[in-house]
Amino acid sequence: MKKYNHIGIPTTEPKPGEVYLEIFDTFCTDHESNPFGIQWMRYGAGCRLPEVVKTLPHVAFEVDDLEAALKGQEIIIQPNSPSPGVVVAFVLVDGAPVEFLQYTDNT
Repeated sequence: MKKYNHIGIPTTEPKPGEVYLEIFDTFCTDHESNPFGIQWMRYGAGCRLPEVVKTLPHVAFEVDDLEAALKGQEIIIQPNSPSPGVVVAFVLVDGAPVEFLQYTDNT
């Protein structure tokens, strides 16, 4: 089952409260602190994520089983854990990036 979680929007401007993810050279805001579930994404010069992720907004869905959700999909970012308690992956759907995330820790 897929449940809408947030929308990620690329930006070049620093945003209040953004967090740096060193592994991706990326800054992002917390979508849970935005009333509309917006997560601003700002990418550093050393970011090696696909251009489609860095230039187009992505929609994110929470899934119960990430491995099952990825079957038959064109994976553009392999499963990884950008923060404790969550595993994410990105796929390409009709030219648009889509994020699947699975929470691994409900504490």
